[in-house]
Amino acid sequence: MFTILDKKKLSAEVFKMKIKAPNIARERKAGQFIILQQGGVYAERIPLTIADADSDEGSITIVFQAVGDATHRLGSLEIGDAIENVLGPLGQPTHIEKYGKVVCVGGGVGVAPMHPIAQAMKQAGNEVKIIIGARNKELVILEEEMNKIADELIICTDDGSYGRKALVTEPLKDLCENWKPDLVVAIGPPIMMKFCTLTTKPFNVPTIVSLNTIMIDGTGMCGGCRVSINGETKFVCVDGPEFDAFAVDWDNLLMRLGTYKPQEQEAHHRCHIGLKINEGEA
Repeated sequence: MFTILDKKKLSAEVFKMKIKAPNIARERKAGQFIILQQGGVYAERIPLTIADADSDEGSITIVFQAVGDATHRLGSLEIGDAIENVLGPLGQPTHIEKYGKVVCVGGGVGVAPMHPIAQAMKQAGNEVKIIIGARNKELVILEEEMNKIADELIICTDDGSYGRKALVTEPLKDLCENWKPDLVVAIGPPIMMKFCTLTTKPFNVPTIVSLNTIMIDGTGMCGGCRVSINGETKFVCVDGPEFDAFAVDWDNLLMRLGTYKPQEQEAHHRCHIGLKINEGEA
């Protein structure tokens, strides 16, 4: 059992949890993830990137958005509750070295997995500029944590309610033109990462993306997380989650990610109705 040590609600449907997991906290590296399962051996397995870890405390931090049945149930747990199964660390860690100038682009909940990467890049001696993107002010997360790392922090919102009214690709293009980064790392919705790739490619700036695909076992056996990289089949859980952005078949990835979208939307709607009933609103 893995006990929840702390829980914060970052926005209407985004939660931050600190979980007691000493072995994972000791071994994890930036860019790696866990698979979490609650409610029995047949319950859904949820892949989540480790947003932070404290080896002295023996804890890891996850940030997740309640989008389906399993994540809604996870969000209903409180401090002191336990999660039955947490497997990790999984995946290949981020390659960290002194590149020089690094831009870290995080969109939505993708800001959370970007946090340890930006932290590690800064510790390696890089000059790090961070771009955070969200639909509105209420959905901007980890601003304070990222501000402690960044040499410059740029916040963009789609509606202009906070920071710069722009998509993340706008300041990214500005930095590619005027600052000339040596590396760009982008994590967020797949469509955002695709357009970040299209933005950096004309400038020949090496770009890394972290892919969050459909995943079941996390060990490469099920094949659910397969992606096409330079025409070759790779598995996100064991070969990734990070890949050369220019090598990703984005159209294939976006198509596969939509496979269970109707079921996810149905579960999301069902959970909302349940919450309203519990709160006496229906």
